[in-house]
Amino acid sequence: MKSEGDEISMLSLFCISKKVGVKMNDLNVNKKLSTVLITGASRGIGADMAISFARKGYNVLANYNNSESNAINLKEVAESEGKRIMLFKADVTKRSEVEEMFNQCIKEFGSVDILINNAGVDVEGLFTDATDEEYDRVLDVNLKGAFICSQIALKHMISNKKGKIINISSIWGISGGSCEVIYSVSKAGLIGLTKALAKEVAPSNITVNAIAPGAIYTEMLEQIREEDLEVFRQETPLGRIGNVKDVTQTALFLAGEGGDFFTGQVLSPNGGVVI
Repeated sequence: MKSEGDEISMLSLFCISKKVGVKMNDLNVNKKLSTVLITGASRGIGADMAISFARKGYNVLANYNNSESNAINLKEVAESEGKRIMLFKADVTKRSEVEEMFNQCIKEFGSVDILINNAGVDVEGLFTDATDEEYDRVLDVNLKGAFICSQIALKHMISNKKGKIINISSIWGISGGSCEVIYSVSKAGLIGLTKALAKEVAPSNITVNAIAPGAIYTEMLEQIREEDLEVFRQETPLGRIGNVKDVTQTALFLAGEGGDFFTGQVLSPNGGVVI
């Protein structure tokens, strides 16, 4: 049953729509749609999130830096399904490039409601063999990149009194990974950023959460020998390696209404490896 206030509200919308030439259906669509900006979205987890969010009706800006051909392919897949993904090339460690990316996103879609910090690099090897250059590169992309993107996103989110930030961490950020010390440091730092920032921006109706996946079958795992993959499976209580959908579905949950009361949390789709 509609109240008198509801009738007045709908009448007002109808009058406004007549004046500006907007259809009532357009008003409803614009009210429901949100805009998501995903960094590192040309391959793997990022690409699956981009196409999945587009299929759910979100406006999507997919960021990439080096993998242009993959990004173009992602856009073509979306277009073949009648969806649209906006591509933007930017190095997340360069503040000027990130600022331009956000400006273009807002120019195109009107807002940035959800930021998913997914861009990341890895380096494997003994800690005693690691170089300063490797350390700087991993920390710059994985942690500083999220810092820059979040800081710029919050300029818009705070003024709008709404927004969500989702940081893609790793189980190694929780438990640490042998021969992946630098990567583990960067992902643990991302969890610290998530928890502290969540407290700071909660009064502005902004949530900040992290996803810490376990072993996920992407291009990185394709380089691992099958016998080593079998060890992963055997060490996982659920008996399988994760896939990109396991991470994407977690992101969709946090981005949707179901995730509205979650903030400062670390959701870890890892099959029971870390409990």
